[in-house]
Amino acid sequence: MLNPLLGLQAALAAFTAFYLNSWWRGAAKAKQSPGAPAEAAEAGMPTPVQLGIGAVTNFFDTLGIGSFAPTTAIFKFFKIVPDRLIPGTLNVGHTLPTITEAFIYTVVIQVDPKTLILMIIAAVIGAWIGAGVVASWPKRTIQVGMGLALLVAAGLFAWKNLGLAGTETGTLDLQGTKLVLGLVGNFALGALMTLGIGMYAPCMILVGLLGMNAAAAFPIMMGSCAFLMPISSARFVQKQAFAQRASLGLALGGIPAVLVAAFIVKSMDVTTMRWLVVVVVLIAAGMMLRSAAKNE
Repeated sequence: MLNPLLGLQAALAAFTAFYLNSWWRGAAKAKQSPGAPAEAAEAGMPTPVQLGIGAVTNFFDTLGIGSFAPTTAIFKFFKIVPDRLIPGTLNVGHTLPTITEAFIYTVVIQVDPKTLILMIIAAVIGAWIGAGVVASWPKRTIQVGMGLALLVAAGLFAWKNLGLAGTETGTLDLQGTKLVLGLVGNFALGALMTLGIGMYAPCMILVGLLGMNAAAAFPIMMGSCAFLMPISSARFVQKQAFAQRASLGLALGGIPAVLVAAFIVKSMDVTTMRWLVVVVVLIAAGMMLRSAAKNE
């Protein structure tokens, strides 16, 4: 009989192959498409800055801060990626580092396989629906959506810092009504991932409210992201709604950073860093909403 964890990791390997094939074919198609955004069709290696963004954001993502909100803030502050292409770039670029995290944490932290697999499926379905919607949105709608998403992310970071996101003594599974609520919640988080709300803080809050051990958020969050991001990325690539070199920078800079964080650093107090992220994200949210107002 196949071990559920081995089956999950085999499926993750298949999703990884699907993602890489989709990205490769989508990038080749964008080069030949006259109507594709220049950023989607641009070939070549990422810049040192783009690699650095991938390394820093994914290093702290592995330690529990999350990568989407900080990356969005950096892209917005320094105008590295056009606003309309930020959601797709986040999903495409952070997929491989997140898959790396998932392979590590689904082995290290033992969560009930049924709960883990069902939560992942719910998130994937949410992401499939969400990416199809967000990838077709006009620039101003995305600016408003990301501005609001950043405000939500700041609130979730603050919630986590205040110690309201779960304990170390809860369960490692969900049953009955709690399982249903968990699936509905993870479906919504999967959809919101495509708009730029990272999954770490909200997933930590979700499992905490359902009485689970706070550590259970790691395999659930990283496993969910690792499966949903190839799906959402394929839709963003298909609609040419991403920046090619910036995405590559997040991926290539992020993978070694994940390995360093997981196997060498392992843990560190990130409370101060998380409060800093709250401030930066709030400023970025204001900038994004102001840009939306100008484009009205």
